[in-house]
Amino acid sequence: MTLVQLRHLIALAETGSFSRSADMMFLTQPALSRSIKALEDELGQPLFDRVGRRSELTPFGREVLHRARQLVFDADELAASGHQMREGRAGTVRIGLGSGPGAMLMTPLLKLMATRHPTMHVDLARGHTDVLVQALRERRLDALVIDSRSLAPAVDLQVVTLAEMRGSFLVRPGHPLTRHRGVLHFDTLRQYPIASTPLSDEVARTLVERYGPSAHPAECVTLRCEEVASLVDVARETDTVLLAIRGAAPDLVELVLKPALNAQARFGLVTLAGRAEAPALPIVRRLMEALMHD
Repeated sequence: MTLVQLRHLIALAETGSFSRSADMMFLTQPALSRSIKALEDELGQPLFDRVGRRSELTPFGREVLHRARQLVFDADELAASGHQMREGRAGTVRIGLGSGPGAMLMTPLLKLMATRHPTMHVDLARGHTDVLVQALRERRLDALVIDSRSLAPAVDLQVVTLAEMRGSFLVRPGHPLTRHRGVLHFDTLRQYPIASTPLSDEVARTLVERYGPSAHPAECVTLRCEEVASLVDVARETDTVLLAIRGAAPDLVELVLKPALNAQARFGLVTLAGRAEAPALPIVRRLMEALMHD
């Protein structure tokens, strides 16, 4: 049996007339008769007694009608829920955020969901890339927003790069380095604490290529933390030099080194390959595109 047949049954039970029911369902009367007959054949008993021009439910038909109404109601509710989820009006979205994306997206995303999608359930997780990837693989997260360069290639992960942002050395306004005369070299930065989130191997290679072995993060980074927001606060209040994406701290001053750093973070949306995405994920994608740029 099909939902269409059950809808035909309900319509005929309500009108008692094949002709009126056929008009309501935009069918011909023979087509409606065939549908009801096929349902009766499948169920093995008649659903209607033909009393003159009127069709009345049999006792068995009344039982089937009760169940049919519940099934059609549940199907309609399911379809409506899917529509609401696509529009961000229902359901749950679970997102893992890397340190850089977390600094830029977490508060705006929470505000957006609270104001425009208040009935949507939102779960945000922060942590190291490996931890977030494991949670994604275990279906505890629907998607990740991370620097895709920190992600090892894997056939079960689908990565869509949505933003590239420039990495910089940043300090507070009034920092001694902002008054430095002449060419600013990396060795001069090392007179001060250097802070960063855990960096990818690609960024480490870039630092070593630009400034030599002493610029490897294992050597030069003295303050390391998963939460870039905390590091930004430290840089605002001390002489710490922060290595981060420029957009994570627009109020800090960017240092111009020679040679230039020329490092880019590639932020991507990571999902499980072959798995249907969470209906509300387009909301996150649009917010990334709106916010994550230099």
